[in-house]
Amino acid sequence: MKKLLILITSLFLIFLGACSSTDSNSDVKGDGADNGKEGTSSKQEVVFWHAMSGDLETVLNDIVTDFNESQENIEVKPIFQGTYEESLTKFNSVAGTKDAPTIMQVFEVGTKYMIDSGKIQPVQKFIDEDKYDTSQWEENISNYYTVDGEQYSMPFNSSTPILIYNKDAFKEAGLDPEKAPLTYSELKDAAKKLTKAEGGETSQYGFSILNYGWFFEEMLAEQGGHYVDNENGRKGNAEKATFNDEKGLNVFNLISEMHKDGTFYNVGQNWDDMRAAFQSGKIAMYLDSSAGIKAMVDNSDFEVGAAYLPIPDDSEREGVIIGGASIWMSSGIEEEKQKAAWEFMKYLTTPEVQAEWHVKSGYFAINPAAYEQDIVKEEWEKYPQLKVTVDQLAETKKSTATQGALISVFPESRQKVVTAMENLYQGMDPKEALDQAAEETNRALEVANKKQGN
Repeated sequence: MKKLLILITSLFLIFLGACSSTDSNSDVKGDGADNGKEGTSSKQEVVFWHAMSGDLETVLNDIVTDFNESQENIEVKPIFQGTYEESLTKFNSVAGTKDAPTIMQVFEVGTKYMIDSGKIQPVQKFIDEDKYDTSQWEENISNYYTVDGEQYSMPFNSSTPILIYNKDAFKEAGLDPEKAPLTYSELKDAAKKLTKAEGGETSQYGFSILNYGWFFEEMLAEQGGHYVDNENGRKGNAEKATFNDEKGLNVFNLISEMHKDGTFYNVGQNWDDMRAAFQSGKIAMYLDSSAGIKAMVDNSDFEVGAAYLPIPDDSEREGVIIGGASIWMSSGIEEEKQKAAWEFMKYLTTPEVQAEWHVKSGYFAINPAAYEQDIVKEEWEKYPQLKVTVDQLAETKKSTATQGALISVFPESRQKVVTAMENLYQGMDPKEALDQAAEETNRALEVANKKQGN
C-alpha cells in the first residue's frame, strides 16, 4: 500500500511538472508566435522591416512601442535590415514565402520594382474597405506612390532637397544673408563672391552638390523636366531616358561652368564628407536633404540659412520630387495580419504621431495637420529653416515631372548619372557625359522590359 501511494504521488508530481512546462512555453510564445495566435496571447504579430539606423531607429522604436501599448490586439516588431538596397535584396529572397515581412520600408526609387515584383498588396484595398480619407495626406507626397489612381504604399519618411548656406559667410562677402540665390545666374554670382583663396589655395568654395543622382533628378524636375519617356513612366512602361534633353543639360552646364571657374567644390559621394566640408567652412552653399537641416543648425559654428532650389533664369519653378521611403505590405500572408498592419499604418499617419516624427527626425509630416500641433510650432520657432522646406513642398505644382519617374532600374540609372557627374570634373563635355548616361540607362531599360515580357 505504501509503495502504491508513493507511485501515485510521483505520477501526480510528473503531471504537475508537465502542466507547468506547457504553461511556461505558452507564455514564451505569446506575442512572438509566428502566426500571432498561438499561446496565451491572441495578438496579431506585424513584422516590420526598416532601414532606419542610429537616432532615427530610436525614434521609430519609440513610436512602435507607443502603438503596441495603445491597444491589446496587435504587436508590431520593428527589425532593422540594413540600407535600403540591402533590405530590398533580402526581400527579393523571401518575397511570397512565410518568411516575408508583413510590412517593409522601401526607398522611393524602388517603387516600380516593388510593383513589378507581384509580391505586394497595394494599400488601396484597405483604403477602399475602410473608406479611409487619404486627402488628409500631403498630396505632393502621396502622389509619388500613386499609379493610375491606385495607392500602392503608405508614405512614411519623406524629404526633399534644399539649398543650405552659411549666413555668416554671406555677410562677410557683402551678400544679403536673408536673400539666398533663386536662379542659376544668382547662384553663380554669389558663389564667385563667396569663393576665397589664400596662399594660392582655395580656402572656401562657393557651392557644391554631392555626386548623387537624386540631386540631378530634383534639379531636372524643378524645371518641369522628365527623367524618362511615357510621362516619366506614369503613362506606361518607360522605354527611353529623356534626362539628356535641354533641361538636363542646364544642370550639367551649371556644374561644369562653376567647376571650371573654381567656385564649385567636388565633394565626392559621401554625405558625411559633404556636411563636414560645410561645417568646416570649405563650402558656403550646398544642396542637402531637408531631413538633415536640423543637424546642420545644431552642429555649425555659424548661422545656417535654408532656401528653395535655384532654377535656370528662363524657367518657371515647378517644385520638387519627394524623396525618402514608404511602407509596403506583403501579399500572400494572412489577411488578418494585413489588417493589423493597416491599423498600424493609420496610427503612423495621425497628426500627433506625425508631429513627433517631424520634430524628432526632420522628415516631413505625411499628415499636414501635424504642423498645427504645439510641439511643431515650438520647433519651428527654434528652427525656422524647417518651415522653408515645408513651404517648398507645399508650393510644388502637381505634374508627372514632380510626381517622379517610375523605372525598375532606377538605382542602376542613378549610378550612371553619378559617373557622368564625375566625368565633368575630368573635363568631359556636359552633353557627351549626359548622353552616355542616357544610353546606358536605355540599355538597362531594354533588358528590364524584356524580363517583364514587354
